[in-house]
Amino acid sequence: MGLGVEIRHRLAKRAAEEIKSGMVVNLGIGIPSLVPNHLPKDIKVMFHAENGIVGMGPSPKNGEEDENLCNAGGFPVTLNIGGSYFDSSLAFGIIRSGRIDLTILGSLQVSQTGDLANWIVPGKKVPGMGGAMELAQKAKKVIVLMNHCDKHGKPKIVRKCTLPLTSSESVNLIVTELAVFHVTNSGLVLTEIFEPFDIDTVKSKTAADFCVSEDLRKISY
Repeated sequence: MGLGVEIRHRLAKRAAEEIKSGMVVNLGIGIPSLVPNHLPKDIKVMFHAENGIVGMGPSPKNGEEDENLCNAGGFPVTLNIGGSYFDSSLAFGIIRSGRIDLTILGSLQVSQTGDLANWIVPGKKVPGMGGAMELAQKAKKVIVLMNHCDKHGKPKIVRKCTLPLTSSESVNLIVTELAVFHVTNSGLVLTEIFEPFDIDTVKSKTAADFCVSEDLRKISY
């Protein structure tokens, strides 16, 4: 079951806290595409997309969309001053050369060691992996935004991924509608919980081992 609009924006807002001025940031389709709407005005960042764009701005208002301006998912975007379009081979060259400071992706599963599975469910037809493999391997930091459980109620944070991997040991931060986990060399660390949830709720819906930070933060927005 998908997340409601308000919750999707909550996750995007939390992810936006990780962005600092001067970064080049890649956004996946879905919830990650909402992140530009939650950046403070004093943060100057260049958003990148695999279809060949650097300098995306917030989503356009209804009726102000430009059919020639879209992100990698085909959704309308705005272009900031200094932004540009170019061919996708150059866009992937930027990724593969390690020039992406941060990528924010969706996922189907994440393991407790940071393995990422976000491109296929066996038996389902998909167009391909897109740029996720390159981004997960080459971006300096990888954040995942996703439902805590799938539509069947099964946890998506697991000890070991059962779906085909996109990349191994690549995820740094996981944000769900329940909580925020940091992936460390020692395993998962629960650092934040969204109100009104508690640690017991998170434990009951997580199929991986984790420890709880001594400085656990409660997020109320």
